[in-house]
Amino acid sequence: MKVIRNIKKIKTILSKARSEGRTIGIVPTMGALHQGHLSLIRRARHDNDLVVVSIFVNPVQFGPKEDFKKYPRDLKKDALACRKEGVDIIFYPPVKEMYPSGFRTYVEVEGLSTVLCGASRPGHFKGVATVVAKLFNIILPSRAYFGQKDAQQAIIIKKMSSDLNMPVEIKILPIVREKDGLAMSSRNVYLNKEERANAVILSQALAKAKKMFHSGKNSREVILAVSGMIKEKKGAKIDYICAVDPQGLGPVKNVKNSILLLLAVKFGKTRLIDNIIIHGKKN
Repeated sequence: MKVIRNIKKIKTILSKARSEGRTIGIVPTMGALHQGHLSLIRRARHDNDLVVVSIFVNPVQFGPKEDFKKYPRDLKKDALACRKEGVDIIFYPPVKEMYPSGFRTYVEVEGLSTVLCGASRPGHFKGVATVVAKLFNIILPSRAYFGQKDAQQAIIIKKMSSDLNMPVEIKILPIVREKDGLAMSSRNVYLNKEERANAVILSQALAKAKKMFHSGKNSREVILAVSGMIKEKKGAKIDYICAVDPQGLGPVKNVKNSILLLLAVKFGKTRLIDNIIIHGKKN
């Protein structure tokens, strides 16, 4: 396994691989790898001849009061995990390599980037789309792998790739959860013992929502019930709970084909997101 920090070097290596007819899968990450990331890596390993894991804490997607400086970083641990999963290359560029002096070009998916998490984190998805577009142009992968936990991000990346005719297949894989249901996230390490215990309410609320939708309740009724459950937990502060169309993120009242219920909640200073796709019952 190679750890490469230079764009020119990795492009040279991967150009040779493509000329030999080898397929390349990329798993874009910000490091602090957990089982959710590893599930993506395993799928990429299954599907492709070469697997690249990018590890880059992208400053452009962090707001001025967010956790860029304290975001967990442990390359040694991440590299060990990648080696065990058979990763071929870790792409670990410094910030100056990705955003050299004079950098001025950004990618933004209009409409999808300013709602939900985009409303409370202005500019976040512009940063995400920009860095992912750069990674796709550097690696030129056959396939790219993302997790359903970041549902809005996944929708934006798929739309960007489609609109800009990027020759990459986007694979979205299911959320990986802890035994008690909490969605795995690199930010879970910020939770203290009480916050960690209370955060389990998110997956419980989503399970309740699924039952309510299938019993015929509409989105307003479901959101009120879910909100009530979460507010019972000490220190929980709801950013949003929304029921939307899984493709365009427009509001949805009832389950017909499918509905995406997303939520963002702070426990102490830690903001967690979770979601569930609920399909209408087959006749």
